[in-house]
Amino acid sequence: MTKKVNNIAVLTSGGDAPGMNAAIRAVVRSCSYYNLKCFGVYRGYEGLMNNEMDELNARSVRNIINKGGTFLKSARSQDFRTKEGRKKAHHNLVKNGVDALVVIGGDGSFTGALKLSEEFNFPVVGIPGTIDNDINGTDYTIGYDTALNTVVEAIDKIRDTASSHNRLFLIEVMGRDAGDIALNSGIGAGAEEILIPEEDMGADRLIESLRKSEKSGKTSSIIVVAEGDKSGKNIFELGEYVEENLTGYEVRVSVLGHIQRGGSPSCFDRVLASKLGVGAVEALMEGQKEIMIGISHKNVITVPLRKALEKREHRHDKLIKVADITSV
Repeated sequence: MTKKVNNIAVLTSGGDAPGMNAAIRAVVRSCSYYNLKCFGVYRGYEGLMNNEMDELNARSVRNIINKGGTFLKSARSQDFRTKEGRKKAHHNLVKNGVDALVVIGGDGSFTGALKLSEEFNFPVVGIPGTIDNDINGTDYTIGYDTALNTVVEAIDKIRDTASSHNRLFLIEVMGRDAGDIALNSGIGAGAEEILIPEEDMGADRLIESLRKSEKSGKTSSIIVVAEGDKSGKNIFELGEYVEENLTGYEVRVSVLGHIQRGGSPSCFDRVLASKLGVGAVEALMEGQKEIMIGISHKNVITVPLRKALEKREHRHDKLIKVADITSV
């Protein structure tokens, strides 16, 4: 018989993403709605091992839905990777009377959550919060939409300078393993070329494409590069190679970096986070564990955590075709 859940803890782990606060708020207020206690764990798994948690109520999370980052803070923990560290974390959950845990984060956070659940038979539910949109089993992750809008806004401003000075800008965006941000923001901002880890374009093909663009009358170009692309050892080396092999342009490199993580979450991310937060609490009340709450065709779904950790199959063919057609 499944034990009734009365007390739920929530934490954010790994890299922060806009909308995490909205997800925390939804978890806390769902607990309040269903007359459950909710504990907020500070600094992710590190805080869980150090027993840094407080009871939260509906008023504890007022005025945070519009704020980026996470008010519970986040941290990456080496100690939690050890069995001893997870044992300490489980001890603190039990000591505080917590029956189940909600983890908001990405694949690293979910890996830790799954191990904790398996080793101690403790109910854990994951909520996907990462700007990379690289979690298997869900159409979108919290923070992805906001990051896209941030990148497009930045590229729009850079294009003004590129056009004024006949410059070619290589703009690096986040995405070590997934090109979702680069591909979608590149199309949205009208980039001439988009380099992503899933498609090995190579520096020479890039030069060839840019020469064609130059012949067609383009006097400036925007190249969006995912940080995981291997056309060069890094984007600065790629920029030097382009400048050496292409005349007619001044080449500049811009790394957008962590501005992509920040900022007030978009309406889409606020709504998504709210839906997933409510879904997580309701799933735990139903006795579910070792699952992720995701979104598919606008419907809230449950996905086994193990499946969520599988490598996502990237299907970019149609978007790549759109990018090729619209950048002629």
